[in-house]
Order: sequence, then C-alpha cells, then structure tokens
Amino acid sequence: EIGKRFESLHSGVKIDVQCGGSGRGISDVQSGKADIGMVSRILMEKEKDLYGFPIARDGISIILHKDNPVKSLSDIQVAGIYTGKITKWKMVGGRNISIAVINPQKGYSSAELFTHYFKIDYDDITAAITVGDNPVRIKAVVDNPNAIAYLSAGEAERAVRAGMPIKRLPFNNVMPTSRNVITGNYPITRPLMLVTKNLPAGMVKMFIDYCLSSAVVDLIERHDFVPYED
Repeated sequence: EIGKRFESLHSGVKIDVQCGGSGRGISDVQSGKADIGMVSRILMEKEKDLYGFPIARDGISIILHKDNPVKSLSDIQVAGIYTGKITKWKMVGGRNISIAVINPQKGYSSAELFTHYFKIDYDDITAAITVGDNPVRIKAVVDNPNAIAYLSAGEAERAVRAGMPIKRLPFNNVMPTSRNVITGNYPITRPLMLVTKNLPAGMVKMFIDYCLSSAVVDLIERHDFVPYED
C-alpha cells in the first residue's frame, strides 16, 4: 500500500513488490535483482555491508484455532511441541488429539526469531506442514482445529479483527498486541526494515525517505505494526 501511494504521487514510477521472506529480500538486493529488499529482522554480521532503514516494529504471535480449549502455553511447552516432545494437546491441558505443527520455510525471519527465542534448532522442528507467508499459516490453522502456528503479530491481530476463527496466545502473560509492542512489554519483537546494497540515491532514496516519513504512519498502523518513530 505504501508503494501504491508513492506511485500515485510520482507519475511513471512503478514499485514492484515481491514476497518470499527476509532471506529473499537480502539475496535479491545482494545479487542486484532488486533495488530495495524487505527484511523483518536485524541484519546479521555477514550482511553489514548492506544499508538498513527500520520503518516499523512487529512481534511474533502463536495462534490456535478458536475452538481449541488451550488458553496458554509456557516457553518449555512451546519448545516441546515444536520439537516433537509434546505430541498431543492433552499433554498441555487440551483434548486427546494429535497436534498439527505448522512451520514456515527456512528464510523467513519469523522462523529465525522464533527458534532463537525458544532456543531450538530449526532442523529439530517436527512439522506436519511447512508453509510460506503469513496468510497461508493462518489458513492452515483455520482449516485444522488441532493446528498451531506462529506468524507476524500484526497479521494475527488483523485476522482476529476480521473475524477469522483463530486466537492468539500470550507470552509470559502478555498478549501479542500492537499496544504491547509499543510499550516494550511484549518479549518477541523485530524491526521491519528496508535494505539496499548501496547508499540510496535518486528515486530509491526518495522512496525510502517517504517510507520513513509521517506520510505513511496511517498505513503502518492500519496493519497493526508500530511506526519506528514512536
């Protein structure tokens, strides 16, 4: 939406947005396939040659189907579910039904942040389904009352508001809301950044400056993200 608004202000300019996770955003910029990459994590040491521009903040939210009676999970229980040590909902206070673990593909920053926070290795995760972007993860839980998934807190908040049959779980008794991301009370957060290979110039600089301005705060907040200027 930011790209479309920018296009409306600059005749002849086309912003082509491609999905694929932070890994693709980094690799496309490094290879020269893209002028700007979208990354939802802090740049790694090996990526320090890139220029990063944080525009918003987000969190990671764990979601279940709304009909799942489980109301909360401890960090140890979450790690146990994702590494196959806990295989039935009954083991965490739910029904005597197998847990369907939904996990994003490698390259998604949500997977990197999730595994780092819960101190587990990605390759140790035992997933029923490995999927891609946030909407696919939400659909997997909507379609399976026994599923568990994690994704962008902003996306999850928006899905709940839209009436989708999912619910979010708290971390350490704190719900994954944009308000709690703003206050710093929510423990699993990440920056949403734009990255470039070279110091921005010309139209690339104009677009990044626009993304960093107050002109897009309404769009950021509409998607339940937190403007970085807050």
